[in-house]
Amino acid sequence: MKAVIQRVKSACLSVEGKLVSEIGDGMVCYLGVGKGDTDDDLRWLVKKTAGLRIFPDGEGRMNLSLLDCGFEILVVSQFTLYGNVKKGFRPSFIEAEDPESARLMYERFCSELAATGLKKVATGIFAADMLIEQVNNGPVTIVLDSKQP
Repeated sequence: MKAVIQRVKSACLSVEGKLVSEIGDGMVCYLGVGKGDTDDDLRWLVKKTAGLRIFPDGEGRMNLSLLDCGFEILVVSQFTLYGNVKKGFRPSFIEAEDPESARLMYERFCSELAATGLKKVATGIFAADMLIEQVNNGPVTIVLDSKQP
């Protein structure tokens, strides 16, 4: 599994002009599921995401997590994280998991993330064409890959 995590002041997600989710201070997590991803990949990424210390402490150091701060997260399914452009210019997505299996892993990721005690786990709509607006804070962007822990 892969995730691109961005620290935000706020974010909102809409589908077909209707607001689906919004958060305040926290993270936006773009989540991709790859072929062969396992429960171990999922558990590793949940733990890493919830505990990622990218928020400033009293001295301004990135030392606090979502859990420490009581912040929120918006998780967006993102199969394009598995886009491969080694040949040509058109991405190949053969390394991405099939849609039904990926949907189940995405839902489990969100559910297990919520079980860590996070204040709010907001989601998009799997496989929908989503419009995401976010106000990046920092900016801080972290890439996580369960195959390269």
